[in-house]
Amino acid sequence: MKNENWKFVLSGLSSHPELQNLLFFTFCLIYTFTITGNLLIFLITLHPNLHMPMYFFLRVLSFLDISTASIVVPRMLVSFQEEDSKISYVGCASQLYFVIFLAATECYLLAAMAYDRYVAICNPLRYAIIMSRRASLSLVLLSYCSGNVVSVVQTTWVFTLPFCGPNKINYFFCDIPPLIMLSCTDTSLYEKQIVTATVLVIFTPFCLILVSYACIVSTILKISSAEGRCKTFSTCSSHLIVVSLYYGSGTLIYLRPKSSNSQDTKKVLSLIYTAIIPMLNPLIYSLRNKEVKAVIIKILADLRKV
Repeated sequence: MKNENWKFVLSGLSSHPELQNLLFFTFCLIYTFTITGNLLIFLITLHPNLHMPMYFFLRVLSFLDISTASIVVPRMLVSFQEEDSKISYVGCASQLYFVIFLAATECYLLAAMAYDRYVAICNPLRYAIIMSRRASLSLVLLSYCSGNVVSVVQTTWVFTLPFCGPNKINYFFCDIPPLIMLSCTDTSLYEKQIVTATVLVIFTPFCLILVSYACIVSTILKISSAEGRCKTFSTCSSHLIVVSLYYGSGTLIYLRPKSSNSQDTKKVLSLIYTAIIPMLNPLIYSLRNKEVKAVIIKILADLRKV
């Protein structure tokens, strides 16, 4: 059965009624910090002192994080207040499309950011030429286009499956693994397609990131002073932390979509890339970046003079 009147039921994050209010309050705070933090990073990186391509990529990353959290968290907050949070067939398909689109785009964007660090460290004299405004914009547009292609294909595949049994999704948003578990047909071929897509979306850009950092490490080891090596590598540390968290959680969820892992485990992993990482990114990039901190201090000083 598949039509516009079909509705799915989202079970939410937890089945324990006594935790609903606490979870609602907690994720209200997380969502508030996510929007506020990423919006501040977005505005701060517009400062004339932060005109390098890496800050342009950081603005795009902030926009993606705001969008990802806004697609998932508000719906999750509704599920905390309702026993069964219903979502329409079209609404579920739309949510799945945007979740995949934003997640895939971020995967490719992180690879573009790794390439930016590679050029800055391994080829600094030609950095301004190679990472021109046009080149940076092209990398971002390529990330968006690639994410859109992946999302359209994956969403179309999922919603061509017949859903004729229970309509309750044991999840807090419409995602691939819980949706294919509701299908009343053999999904083994589709599971192979998901694994293929996971390799293309996660492992391909991840391999590019590894190659970039292999070259970066090789260049850093040639620096004579330990202080110089630490200073150079510190410009990459924030990116490495985000890559580890983002790619790690995504791989565990989508590489084995119908694995024996409990749904609770997958819910936690999904929370990492849809709610926790978007909240942490502004902290990771601001606290570990001297130039961003310097601009923040300057802005606060200017505000005190007003």
